[in-house]
Amino acid sequence: MKRRIIEWVVPHLIYLIHLVLRLTVRWQYLGEKYRNGQKQRFILAFWHARGLMMPYAFRGWPGYVLMSEHRDGGFISDAVNLMGIKTLRGSSTRGGARAVLQMLRLAKKEDCDLGITPDGPKGPREVAKEGTVQLALKTGYPVLPVCYATKRCWRAKSWDRFYIPKPFTSGVFCFGDYVYLNPADSVDTSIARVQQAMDEIQQRADSYFAD
Repeated sequence: MKRRIIEWVVPHLIYLIHLVLRLTVRWQYLGEKYRNGQKQRFILAFWHARGLMMPYAFRGWPGYVLMSEHRDGGFISDAVNLMGIKTLRGSSTRGGARAVLQMLRLAKKEDCDLGITPDGPKGPREVAKEGTVQLALKTGYPVLPVCYATKRCWRAKSWDRFYIPKPFTSGVFCFGDYVYLNPADSVDTSIARVQQAMDEIQQRADSYFAD
């Protein structure tokens, strides 16, 4: 009974925090903002620490985001579902191959976008892994790097230093250019390209409010 209560309370608490922040933070957008109904399919890529507000920038998005199979991933997955975003459970360490296969099937069956945290589920923090590259090459989708930052925030003491905007501040969502990967390139080369794109979009977001 206690476990069921926790499994209900935690996702709803995360959702409440998300709702408060989406209503109280003054958000701006840099780059080509996502718009419902766009034809270009893509793989949404964002760092694990910057996931809390991502559903706000992608309201109405028809894609699926890959979430960890760990218990914490279950809480986050349920919260993201409450925010209107569909999820799929899996990771690069547990159920990874199965999760990638499921995402490929979904992309083919539903003609939908896919979302992934290149450094999830356990890091190293802000270091892209091979899973993002594999997904992009197998689907033929480009990778879309996205990051947000706020003028004031809290950083958790978790492995990813989870990023929590403070209410009543200013925030920015930065959308990068599509990264098209070449199957002829080596895996290391493709990972490096994704890493560079993710680093650049994060730097753009983090420097927006720099004094």
